[in-house]
Amino acid sequence: MQSSFIDGTTLYRQHTFTLPLNYQDEGSERIQVFARELVDLGKDGQDLPWLVYFQGGPGFPSPRASGESGWLKRALQEYRVLLLDQRGTGNSSVINQESLAHLSAEQQAHYLSHFRADNIVRDAEAIRERLGIKQWATLGQSFGGFCTLTYLSLFPQSLLRCYVTGGIPSISRHADDVYQATYQRVTDKNAAFFAQFPQAQAMCCEIAQYLLENNVTLPNGQPFTVEQFQLIGINLGRGGANMPLYLTLESAFIQVNGQKQLSYSFLNQMQQEQAYLTNPIYAILHESIYCQGSASNWSAHRVRDQYATFNYQPGQAFKFTGEMVYPWMFDQLETLKPLREAAHLLAKKEDWCELYNAEILSQNTVPVACAVYADDMYVELDYSRETLAALPLSKAWITNEYEHNGIGVDGERILDSLVTMANALDNLPQ
Repeated sequence: MQSSFIDGTTLYRQHTFTLPLNYQDEGSERIQVFARELVDLGKDGQDLPWLVYFQGGPGFPSPRASGESGWLKRALQEYRVLLLDQRGTGNSSVINQESLAHLSAEQQAHYLSHFRADNIVRDAEAIRERLGIKQWATLGQSFGGFCTLTYLSLFPQSLLRCYVTGGIPSISRHADDVYQATYQRVTDKNAAFFAQFPQAQAMCCEIAQYLLENNVTLPNGQPFTVEQFQLIGINLGRGGANMPLYLTLESAFIQVNGQKQLSYSFLNQMQQEQAYLTNPIYAILHESIYCQGSASNWSAHRVRDQYATFNYQPGQAFKFTGEMVYPWMFDQLETLKPLREAAHLLAKKEDWCELYNAEILSQNTVPVACAVYADDMYVELDYSRETLAALPLSKAWITNEYEHNGIGVDGERILDSLVTMANALDNLPQ
């Protein structure tokens, strides 16, 4: 199915593809994968190179964005862009508690095991072939960069060049190593936040104490706990997020009949912060993005035991957590509860396939230009450098000008810099 519309100077075409759930079993059921093509209206008749975008996550669709600003504006100067809704997201055979309700826990886990980077890349490759594209470029943000390294491992011959922003993973380390590093980064971000806003520590402790002493529910009826409140620390790794977070804390309480209580607006914002409610792949498959031939066994939860200061107790300093997934989420968050058993099965799963091929990557001939953020809270700088050191024809722009969400803040400049870097790599002798 294909339809199109025009917005400003950009032509949008919608594509839907029917693809295998399991590429190792062509007889497996089919899923729908949606992608949106964008092209400058004045260049639609030209033979432009293609660029496919891999969204961060996992578990989120491609942006619904205008072609007249940000990184898309820069990309459309020379590319025809394909915004891919990764399988299970957006308009692509969506995954949620409703779509999986007819399956047993074992069936849910088996089905979900096909929604990692390897099959996201296989979907992209199948789409490339169906569109008759000889080669294309990629842009991967965050988890999209992980998908890029998988693409370079599986189908390097299909790639012209790769751009990555905040998403160069370790290709060999266990999830425990990742969380050892990221807990330290989150500790650093907490320290910086509370140094900038000294009053925020008392505010957080007051909110946490109130949650311990009262039965508080979110607008969806879900009990709201200290652990859930700590989750909003995921924002500490995004540029420009500290002030909005502080202002949210500042207006958390209202007076009702002379008594303090948490306001509806605050609780509604806390619910909106829980992306896991509407994007369960983000919770249920998050740790699996680090798994190759081993189980995660709730890595972030286990490693947290080594960072006891994150376990809030009255009278101690309050700390936010970051981009970590915990088993209690499947006991507390309403839309994750039906997936609890499947989540535990996936946490125990050991036979995850390899996502990266170190030998193929060590012989890379595709120009790879990366923005690597020195203060990234989600992707460890040292691990990114470790991977890039073994990836020929790659070049990193290591910067502290931006946080992890740099492409959303100044995407036009960042992509322009990466294009320039890739052009220089293209001219290097092979």
